[in-house]
Amino acid sequence: MLIKNNYKATLAASFLGYITQAIMLNFPPLLYIFFQEDFGLTLSQVSLLITANIVVELIVDIIVSKFAVRIGYRPLVITATVFAMLGLTAMFLLPALIPNKFVALILSMGLCGAGGGIMEVLISPIVEACPTKNKNGMMSLLHSFYCWGQAGVVLVSTIFFQIFGLDNWMYIAIFWTVVPLICLILFSRAPIYMLEEEGEKGSSLLTLFKNKVFWVLIIMMVCAGASELAMAQWASAFAETVIGRSDLKWLTDLLGPCLFAICMGCARVFYAKMAEKIDLTKGIFISSLICIGAYLITIFSPFPVMSLVGCALCGIGAGIMWPGSFSIASAKMPSGGVLMFGLLALAGDFGCLVGPSVAGQLSAAFGDNLKVGFAFSIIFPLTLAVISAIMFIRKRKNKTK
Repeated sequence: MLIKNNYKATLAASFLGYITQAIMLNFPPLLYIFFQEDFGLTLSQVSLLITANIVVELIVDIIVSKFAVRIGYRPLVITATVFAMLGLTAMFLLPALIPNKFVALILSMGLCGAGGGIMEVLISPIVEACPTKNKNGMMSLLHSFYCWGQAGVVLVSTIFFQIFGLDNWMYIAIFWTVVPLICLILFSRAPIYMLEEEGEKGSSLLTLFKNKVFWVLIIMMVCAGASELAMAQWASAFAETVIGRSDLKWLTDLLGPCLFAICMGCARVFYAKMAEKIDLTKGIFISSLICIGAYLITIFSPFPVMSLVGCALCGIGAGIMWPGSFSIASAKMPSGGVLMFGLLALAGDFGCLVGPSVAGQLSAAFGDNLKVGFAFSIIFPLTLAVISAIMFIRKRKNKTK
């Protein structure tokens, strides 16, 4: 039975969808050390687990972007929640059933990546299509739930591991499957709004590729993903080098990715409340400058505590980059449809893959010095600052004409 004309139920399902995505992306990394020690995986194999999740998500981004309108939003988003539950459950069931633990975990990561890919493509256009007034603010609020999900996963899981031990991780995995289950129930009943009107297909791939604005938005999404993940992915490892104690992983997780996520979530909620008063291109420009400043503090501060503050500030700076780019795309290309959102999500995921990967490789080349990788990563928020500044100047000029 559908909940008729209640877009708030749709929003609630979408918010839970982003929390689900945060669980799938941030819970497995908390177990990588356990997988190495208990399942006998090498560091190379653990790296492949990360890659498998992201690669599957990228492939699903492409497929769903192409066929979403034909299949329908509801069947696909419900499938995503099922994949999420299966992926989390398979993490502890498959290693017990399949002799090759690495293959078992690769399959689990693939399921998680498939669920995350579908959600990333569909949830933003579903919320954009809802009959809300403050579109920019709602998009920023939606993406803040990924941050709260990330912080919650790290915080709750870390507390659980401290009390019950890492050997009992399967129980917290079962607990996290409750979130996509509730999400499934809500999405099966809530009204699903589509960007495309009945009979419409949205912009074609060729139409998007011919549009210069689209390519600018693609660059923005790559930079947004790279700016965020280059710091977030290495925040825990950097906090460990600052604290100087490898046995305090629970503390480095809280001071690293958890604090980063909280700051990023606060930035998105703040913009959601102030969206109607702050020009979005100006907001992204200011955010980019904050992000650059945060990287510089992290790199050059002589005080370890200030370096950790820099990590947190980076979360504030990166806050509205991703949802802001989505909102600009929706405003400048209203007929783009789910294909546009899917390709932008694909570009953002590519940035999420490239940013931390390049930062890690450069850091390794200079004696595992993460500050070198962070120094290179400044190029991403710097590019966003230039693009948003040009957009803002052109907007001002058009208004004065």
